[in-house]
Amino acid sequence: MRAIVRIGVAVLSLALGACASLSGAQRDRATETVVQARSTQVDCTRMDACAQRSPLRDLAARAFAQSTPEAPVHYALILDRGPDALLARVNLIRSATTAIDLQTYIFDEDDAGRLVLDELLAAARRGVRVRVLIDQLAALKHVETLAALAGAHVNFELKLYSPVLGRAQISYPQYALAAACCWRTLNQRMHTKLLLVDGAVGITGGRNYQDDYYDWDDEYNFRDRDLLVAGPVAHVMRDDFALFWNDRRSTPVERLDDVGGWLLTAGVPALPPAHFERPQRAQAMLRDAADSALIEQRLVSQAIRVGHVRYISDTPEKHQAVNADQQAVASGSLRSLIESAREEVVLQTPYLVLSDAAQDMFRQLHERPFDERPKIIVSTNSLAATDAFIAYALSYKYKRRYLREFGFNIFEYKPFPEDAPIDIAATGAELPDLGFDEDSAADPASLSASRALKGESGGTVASAASPSQPPPQDLSQTHRELRERYDRRSALERDQYRRALSREYSALRYSSRGANQPVPLQRAGVRIGLHAKSMVIDGRIGVVGTHNFDPRGDHYNTESAVVIEDRPFAQALRASIHRDITPANSWVIARRDKPPVFSGLNYSIGKMFEAMPVLDLWPMRYATSYEFVPGPDCPQPLLPSNPDFRACYQPVGDFPEVSTGLKGITTRIFTAFGAGLAPIL
Repeated sequence: MRAIVRIGVAVLSLALGACASLSGAQRDRATETVVQARSTQVDCTRMDACAQRSPLRDLAARAFAQSTPEAPVHYALILDRGPDALLARVNLIRSATTAIDLQTYIFDEDDAGRLVLDELLAAARRGVRVRVLIDQLAALKHVETLAALAGAHVNFELKLYSPVLGRAQISYPQYALAAACCWRTLNQRMHTKLLLVDGAVGITGGRNYQDDYYDWDDEYNFRDRDLLVAGPVAHVMRDDFALFWNDRRSTPVERLDDVGGWLLTAGVPALPPAHFERPQRAQAMLRDAADSALIEQRLVSQAIRVGHVRYISDTPEKHQAVNADQQAVASGSLRSLIESAREEVVLQTPYLVLSDAAQDMFRQLHERPFDERPKIIVSTNSLAATDAFIAYALSYKYKRRYLREFGFNIFEYKPFPEDAPIDIAATGAELPDLGFDEDSAADPASLSASRALKGESGGTVASAASPSQPPPQDLSQTHRELRERYDRRSALERDQYRRALSREYSALRYSSRGANQPVPLQRAGVRIGLHAKSMVIDGRIGVVGTHNFDPRGDHYNTESAVVIEDRPFAQALRASIHRDITPANSWVIARRDKPPVFSGLNYSIGKMFEAMPVLDLWPMRYATSYEFVPGPDCPQPLLPSNPDFRACYQPVGDFPEVSTGLKGITTRIFTAFGAGLAPIL
């Protein structure tokens, strides 16, 4: 009992400590400290701030030159590959002549985050105004780093959006206190993501600033998508950023209690030099960003000329409204686009947890006359691939509803896709000897994710034809070592496991360590999880943005998206998503075979339990995962609605690739008891 009391006193003390805040005079002193410390030296006297010539920046000049008020011209570039997305960012930052505005949800201090941060500081030192706005719950890890950046340079400003308890960093007890006192405010996060250069060219989409968004993590990476757009719509992006930057929720870091306290106690620290985990990779990225010919070949040549472009975005007003739905501009606009569909909706989201409004919309679409009903294609994560198993559990609960009442065709991404736009060589994972010699024309970096991580050159270690089966037991010693090194079951407890993966569910960010990690799998490898948020309507309208099409996006997060009504662009985006749903990359979700007896009773009971917010304990689920089995009679993949589907697909279980154990049980528990979490998921 005494131990419990001591623990309670300690927790209470920490929580009460979180309430202690700086006075107004102390905040002013902290601000004065950084103002006096900021360097005013500018390394360039040229009018263009010694900007590096950039073919990407030239796209903007071309677009503005070709535009008229009645007929705007834009250039749009889909950034599927992580290294290309980072390359584009660095190249554009170096091309800035006047201003850089960066808005993001997550900004880490790993290799990718530090590389971008150093480029931003270099731009400030050569005379470019740099403004960085980060959501507080996912900002830079260390108070010392924030204090150093606050006083780094007169041209560099850093703010955090909606700081909880007036702090940059909060501990578990402080988070609990915030949840108790200010639950709604705690959940109202800035999920908008934007990099804008000179008000002329911008990048938006799913990626944050962290290694796993750019294929730089050796254990888990996101298959994500950004969109670079150059032209007049950048002015709309600029105005939207200004609304966030000038909002009262956006707080200069030096005025936060913990950062300000550091400054008052120790002054402005020097920012330590970067120590990259893999310096050669970082140097290669910096070198490539200066290569105009490479930028032209890898990026600019893929840009598509389009006409009118819309940038839709929630503003901070969403967090002021009594009813957030009234200010949910992004959610309303995206629903209107889906409702306009006549032929097909292709939707890609990492977390298939739909708000009530979205469910009503899809139900109404499916109730249209058959010949007016659009086909709905959904690309999302499997349990094996997702970084948020709790969100998957709620998606799993409603599979019957999605398939039967909404008419979804659901494809769930595999953790080891065979044909993903992922650069395994960039991850830094120590791959086995693949048997290449100096004269070989094959490039290890060109291997598919699954082949590289399984140690394949020609043969296979784990058969791709039966992905739900564990690998054979007669692995070579090299493969055994690789499996042990990257086996998530052992990694969960290793001290070397660097961090719980950052997730976009801020309300659960401070839950148990296990809740922030992907589930253990039956085999080892560099795992890939879907993170792209995109949509194509009738093959003519393409959307790339930040919205997960979930309740958080509707009610809590601010979201943004680029909408382009242009058939060639929409077809390119559709092809990108369709690559993700091929049998090599995804399983298909479809109805189980009906039981031989009492199938109607089983269906009715299952539906009844599904309607219950808790106690959904019925074990016979409506749907399961299927794998395509090609053959003479099955040359092409089919949709579940095709009468030949079952002849060409075999069931592989509810959770293929997942190592049975605690997480499988936990997933079912959240399915049974966690429906009440849906509004914050």
